[in-house]
Amino acid sequence: MESLRDKVAIIGMGCCKFGENWDKSAQDMIVEVAYEAYQDAGVEPKQIQAAWVGTIFTGMSGCILADTLKLDGIPISRVENQCPTPMDALRNACYAVAAKVFDVVLVVGVEKQKDSGYSGLPDIDTFYPIHPVIGKGGTAPGWFSLPAARYFAKYGASREHLAKIAVKNHKNGTLSPKAHFQKEITLEQALNAPIVSWPFGLFDCCPTTDGAAAAIITTKELAKSFNKDYVLVKALNLACDSLAPFQRPDFDFLGWPATQRAGQAAYKDAGVTNPAKQISMAEVHDCFTLTELLTYEDLGFCKKGEAKDHVDSGTFEIAGDLPVNVDGGLKSFGHPVGASGLRMIYEIYKQLQGKAGPRQLKKMELGLAHNIGGFPQVSSVAILGR
Repeated sequence: MESLRDKVAIIGMGCCKFGENWDKSAQDMIVEVAYEAYQDAGVEPKQIQAAWVGTIFTGMSGCILADTLKLDGIPISRVENQCPTPMDALRNACYAVAAKVFDVVLVVGVEKQKDSGYSGLPDIDTFYPIHPVIGKGGTAPGWFSLPAARYFAKYGASREHLAKIAVKNHKNGTLSPKAHFQKEITLEQALNAPIVSWPFGLFDCCPTTDGAAAAIITTKELAKSFNKDYVLVKALNLACDSLAPFQRPDFDFLGWPATQRAGQAAYKDAGVTNPAKQISMAEVHDCFTLTELLTYEDLGFCKKGEAKDHVDSGTFEIAGDLPVNVDGGLKSFGHPVGASGLRMIYEIYKQLQGKAGPRQLKKMELGLAHNIGGFPQVSSVAILGR
């Protein structure tokens, strides 16, 4: 398969404020982010030749974009692929542009979860009916917490390391005007919060949230004619396992195979041989604090078993060697599933342009975004640069 490296450019992006957006419909958020992206790119709606929408719960087809944005007569596709849904929508759009099928396309990720009829993601049996026994009674906190006991026993990590990740991300969220939560928490608050699924307390879990984000992409050759401040896609890879980790007899409960495979493929496409040194920042899928901890190792930011030491030393803080979730991550933004991946891309896009405001990093060459979802069985990794 041919790499996307430097074939596709992002020329405009938009992102609404994530939160309990009771006063906004999904259509309101779509209009807001699409028109921010149009203005950013210097593109008129009539110039959009095709569109993709990533969503799980909001709208049943691409018609939600056609109706809302009056995109009459162009092809619009809806993408759903667990938590990597928005990044997979972007991946499909990027390959269409790289293949010269279209010149200018729109990608929107949207989710309206707060008034969808439940207080959180549905249980695994409803959301992911892949097995008649394993899924019964399962929840996202339950599944994602399962590796904790083994990881803690093998490498000596503790709930305190998870709490430090929560404290970091909430602190970063105070620098993000579009984040759902913009308030710091203390280590004591995180450790003393009610237990949801051991070792996860309340502050180890991301909230249920509404949100949307959008991107406009074109070819590298055409990008300068729209927006000279464009950003290039260096890699955008997706890995789906044939079996969920918990169904594998050889699963060691110490990392997520889908993340490892997606990361390796992205590094190969982008020419990254030492991610700990070459990646300037990362936005990773911190649906739960343990997920972020495991992702440090799965993506090669540190060696196996050493994540806790880097958490203690501050490697992944804004002032550290490899800042992670600079905008506050899912812990501060929440996780409207169809929008989260594009929200991550939005942060990297702004960082590469030097437009990230008070959270702007001094050194910014390559940014990485990561999603993982399902059991978890599917993961996406994107790498962007100038």
